[in-house]
Amino acid sequence: MELKMFYRTQRDLAVDLNKLVDSYWQEEIKETELIVGIKNLYEHNQEKLIKENEFTKVVQQQCGKRRLAVVEKVLEISR
Repeated sequence: MELKMFYRTQRDLAVDLNKLVDSYWQEEIKETELIVGIKNLYEHNQEKLIKENEFTKVVQQQCGKRRLAVVEKVLEISR
């Protein structure tokens, strides 16, 4: 799965984050690809993903709790 490095809006970031997690759940990509993808998205788009130690409102609305739980676990591992 190909992801951009830098996103213009929080909504664009959320859409690709959804695709990434959904691909993993549908077993289209391996766990390592999921982890690397999430880390890269976070590293290059930190201000669009998290503000004040919480996911931004747009990302929360677009992704939902279950997907963000996966993202949060991956980011905790990498910290």
